[in-house]
Amino acid sequence: MYPFLLLAFVAMTITACGPAPERDVAEKEISAVNHPEWSINANIYEVNVRQYTPEGTFEAFKKHLDRLDDMGVDILWFMPIQPIGEKERKGTLGSYYSIKDYKAANPEFGTLADFQRIVDGAHERGMYVILDWVANHTAWDHYWTETHPDYYETDEEGNFFPPIEDWSDVIQLDYENEALRDAMIGEMRFWVEEIGIDGFRCDVAYMVPTDFWNRARQELESIKTVYMLAEAEHPELHHYAFEAGYGWTLHHIKNDVAAGEKTVADIDAYFRELEENGFPYGAYKMYFITNHDENSWAGTEFDRLGDGVEAFAVMTATIPGTILIYSGQEAGFDRMLEFFEKDQIDWDDYKYHDFYKALLELKRENKALWNGDFGGEMIRVHTNYDEQVFSFVREKEGDKVFVVLNLSDQALDVSFSGDTFAGRYMELFTEETYDIDTDFSLSMEPWDYFVFHR
Repeated sequence: MYPFLLLAFVAMTITACGPAPERDVAEKEISAVNHPEWSINANIYEVNVRQYTPEGTFEAFKKHLDRLDDMGVDILWFMPIQPIGEKERKGTLGSYYSIKDYKAANPEFGTLADFQRIVDGAHERGMYVILDWVANHTAWDHYWTETHPDYYETDEEGNFFPPIEDWSDVIQLDYENEALRDAMIGEMRFWVEEIGIDGFRCDVAYMVPTDFWNRARQELESIKTVYMLAEAEHPELHHYAFEAGYGWTLHHIKNDVAAGEKTVADIDAYFRELEENGFPYGAYKMYFITNHDENSWAGTEFDRLGDGVEAFAVMTATIPGTILIYSGQEAGFDRMLEFFEKDQIDWDDYKYHDFYKALLELKRENKALWNGDFGGEMIRVHTNYDEQVFSFVREKEGDKVFVVLNLSDQALDVSFSGDTFAGRYMELFTEETYDIDTDFSLSMEPWDYFVFHR
């Protein structure tokens, strides 16, 4: 839809909203996305309203804002909050992603006014709100099926149909129809203009034409600077539309490493491939150890990562990219949630609150850990156990981290190669001071981790 911009122009575009990245990016495609200034060191927290409290309402969730603010949460991503279709509904309560009306609130959760109070409360605390947006399909009983049936794709007999057979509770929209595109952007504008949200997490973004997203971003930017997260791992989405996209590939590698099916060498291969053929320069990757899909369909982080949960969480928070935390993760909630029924998270113990608070505060304050290319470049530190130990340094404007992760079930005496890691640091979790020289070594327990920072 748009020609690629010249490198000089893009550099000015990026600098306008945040500090200019330092690395040489010649010959690499550049993202022209206008990152919000507040996003360059921000984390994301996914909110599952239905399962969050006994009431499952906006009003009940609002009581958690102070706790989440204390933990260091920056961006609240709400799973879809609109009314859910009744025709072909799955389960008793249905899927959030079967939307009956884009500009209304699910009465199960409360009213638009209730949600508005959450948005206002988040903003008062310096937090931001993005809404899950389902642009690819609607519920079978969305009012458009009566007023604008031409907005939908149909089969040879003129019938609506699901985009994928298993998604039997929704039907496919037709993006060949310009009127649909106009209408969809109008629905998105409502939430930014009237409710004041700060952007969108876009469901199955790769199933919607990229040029639609490019136009949507452009029109939303006429209202305010927005944050756009794509549920996708497609580089073309990040030239003009999205600042952040999913790190699914690394997520599955982490699961395989925990299961003993892959090693740190596969993590190294992932980052080499990302550097050579991955996202445009300036785009953010979003990394996680769990989310609503993984929890409900693939198992909890404890099922998949076992004793490596904390080590992989540290990795997720310190590599170049944005960290996601899912509802209940800070409590160590260890059960798969029902997706189409009420199934409340158990909040008896916030056992990981301080753990994530330490990681989120470090990411916010230490420029080496800022998101994507606004942070420091990740430089691998090799060891005598390169198949088991993932260690690296990142440095930016005098801030530095040296991270060491034992991603194995073996106790190891680890020594390090080179001198990039040398220096005086504090360890994040013990708050002990370390003077680290080139002869430095560590005795590490299985799945052990250290985050040295200054």
